[in-house]
Amino acid sequence: MRKSAGLGAPIWIGFAIGIGLAIGLWSSIHRENGDRRSGAVLSQEDARMEVMPVASQEAAMDDSPISVSDDYHEPDIRVYLADEHRVEMVPLETYVQGVIAGEMPLEFHPAALEAQAIAARTYVVRRLWLHDRSGVPVGGADVTNTQDNQIYRSLAEMKELQEKDGDGWLKAKEAVKSTEGEIITYGGEPIEALFFSTSNGYTENSEEVFSAKLPYLRSVESPWDKAESPRAQETVEMKLADFYDKLGVDSIAAGKSAGRTQPIRILAWTEGRRVKELLAGDRKFSGVEVRKRLGLRSAAFDWKVTGDDLILTVYGSGHGVGMSQWGAEGLAKSGKSSHQILEHYYIDARIEQVSKLVKRSGNAF
Repeated sequence: MRKSAGLGAPIWIGFAIGIGLAIGLWSSIHRENGDRRSGAVLSQEDARMEVMPVASQEAAMDDSPISVSDDYHEPDIRVYLADEHRVEMVPLETYVQGVIAGEMPLEFHPAALEAQAIAARTYVVRRLWLHDRSGVPVGGADVTNTQDNQIYRSLAEMKELQEKDGDGWLKAKEAVKSTEGEIITYGGEPIEALFFSTSNGYTENSEEVFSAKLPYLRSVESPWDKAESPRAQETVEMKLADFYDKLGVDSIAAGKSAGRTQPIRILAWTEGRRVKELLAGDRKFSGVEVRKRLGLRSAAFDWKVTGDDLILTVYGSGHGVGMSQWGAEGLAKSGKSSHQILEHYYIDARIEQVSKLVKRSGNAF
């Protein structure tokens, strides 16, 4: 064997200097990351915003910063906690973990939880992208913690969850980690990533429920819900008089007291097999309006009249637009990945990194 040549003194000196510089750089980077990770809660009191550090944040959630691109820095999300009348500020990925715990059963399949994570992240990134603060009752917040935006479990609630249901907390954490930074886009922009609990077997076109007709929110089949969801079907009974009263229709004019066949009929159905237009007496209502006035789970329903009683059968739960959560669970159980689940519910959409969006547009929120 050849004996290795020894290193001369100048080389050893250069080597030592290089090691010293590397250690200094490592220390500097880690100090910066540590500072950025330290969270804060903004507390509103007497119309004054006060910054308070959150000492327990790292114990409650894994909020390590994303480092997928040099041009991207994980944004903070300011969440208005409605019950507590204060604003909590957390990193994006921490926020997503809180939404998963608030919006989806943690017993769900990991792929379904991952799909929920990507949808939840997309929803809030879109709001930041558009500088949309709609539905937030106070200044200095991006979203609320209610279903007006996305149900979010606060840092304190997540800490409690970790203590009571460590497995569920870990599943939410893993769903975030395995999809870190991923969002759904269409035409190069983050989509309106709507989701709901349970379909009637089909999702709905966006314009049947909301004002905008969006190409990626089209009606698709979702047959898994019926077998998976406890909210797939519900029976609601009420007096005919109550039905008319809730719709603001005169029951006598509608023919109730005269014993005639009740003039309640469906005039049109949506593509998603929900009630589009209903006639009650001499008045017409949209299915969405009937659902709201009667307090039904969804606008997919039929009924029968027995004497003075109306018995409604309601199918599914929620507005029906976008991803069905119980449908996602069924797809996950059948072996589909989170990306395949999202591709099914959001037509022609793509999955990409937030960092790519930021780099392409120059919009750093």
